[in-house]
Amino acid sequence: MRRRTDAAYYAAMLGLVAVFAFPLVWVASLSLKTGPEVLRSPPSLLPQDPQWANYAHVLETTPIGRYLLNSVILVAAGVVGALLLSVPAAYALSRFRGRMRGPRAFTRAVLAAQLLSPLIIAVPVYRVFVTLGLINDYVGLVLVYIAVTAPFLTWFLKNYLDTIPTELDEAGRVDGCSRLRALVLLVLPAAKPGLVSAGIVAGVTTWSQFVLPFILVDSPDLAPVSVGVVNLQSTSGEITTQYLAAGCMLAVAPVIVVFAFLQRHIVGALTAGAVKT
Repeated sequence: MRRRTDAAYYAAMLGLVAVFAFPLVWVASLSLKTGPEVLRSPPSLLPQDPQWANYAHVLETTPIGRYLLNSVILVAAGVVGALLLSVPAAYALSRFRGRMRGPRAFTRAVLAAQLLSPLIIAVPVYRVFVTLGLINDYVGLVLVYIAVTAPFLTWFLKNYLDTIPTELDEAGRVDGCSRLRALVLLVLPAAKPGLVSAGIVAGVTTWSQFVLPFILVDSPDLAPVSVGVVNLQSTSGEITTQYLAAGCMLAVAPVIVVFAFLQRHIVGALTAGAVKT
C-alpha cells in the first residue's frame, strides 16, 4: 500500500514538473530553430539542426546585453537594500518576542503585505514617483524593489533566526557587546545559510519583476531585461520568433544558473526552520 502511495505521489510530482517545465523547453526549442522550422506544421519539439547562431544574432543586433547589465545592477542594489532593512527587523521580531504585543499576528501581517499584487499598487506608485521626479530613475526603482521583497525576507529571516539559540547573543552581551555588535559579529555569521537563501529569493523576485519597471521606466537604456525582452521587436535587426525565443532564454538563464548552483543553500535554510509559522 505504501509503495503505491509513494508511486502515485512521485507520478503527481513528475506531472507537475512537466507542466511547469514544458513552456521553458518549448521556448528553448524555438530559440534553436530556423525560420521555416518555426512555421512548420505540425511543429516538432526538437530542432533538426540547432542554430546556436541565433543567440549570437540577438546579442549582436539588440541591446539585450545592456538590459542584462541593468538587471544585475538593480538586483544587486535591491537585494542589499532589502537585507539591510529586513535583517534588523527580523532580529527584533525574533529576539524581542516577550516585549511585543501580538508578535505572531504582527509577523503574519508582515507576510500578508507580500501578497499585494504589483498591479494594485502600480498606479499609486506611479503618481507618487511622478511627483517626486523618480520616473526613469534607478533610485526609485530600487526603492520599489526593496518594498516588494522586504516583507517576505523579514518573515523568512525571522523564522530562521528563531533557530539560533539566544544564548549566543547573551554571551556576547556578557562580554561587553552591544545588541548591534552581537548581531553583526555573532548572530549573522551563524545565520549565513539563511542570509544566502534570502538573498537568492530576493534576487529572483527582483529579476522577474515586470509590471513596476515597465511603468516606472520609459528609457530603453535603463530598462531591465524583463522589460527589455518585450521591446526587442522595436530594435534594429531581424527579430523574428526564434530570435525572440533566444532573447527570452538569455533573460531567464541567470536565474536557472543561480538555482542550479545554489539550491543547496535554499533547501538548507527551509529545512532549518525558515518556513515555520
